[in-house]
Amino acid sequence: MLLAADMVWHFWLAVVLAISAVAVLGLIIGLYVTKVSSTRYPKSEN
Repeated sequence: MLLAADMVWHFWLAVVLAISAVAVLGLIIGLYVTKVSSTRYPKSEN
């Protein structure tokens, strides 16, 4: 018998997958912005 207080195990799997997806998306966006801005605004060679 499943009680209402019991946590279903696949709930935690969904939480881990959602956090991982957000982290990967943030990483991809961050790397993209870094790459694009480095070509647009190159470092000056002094």
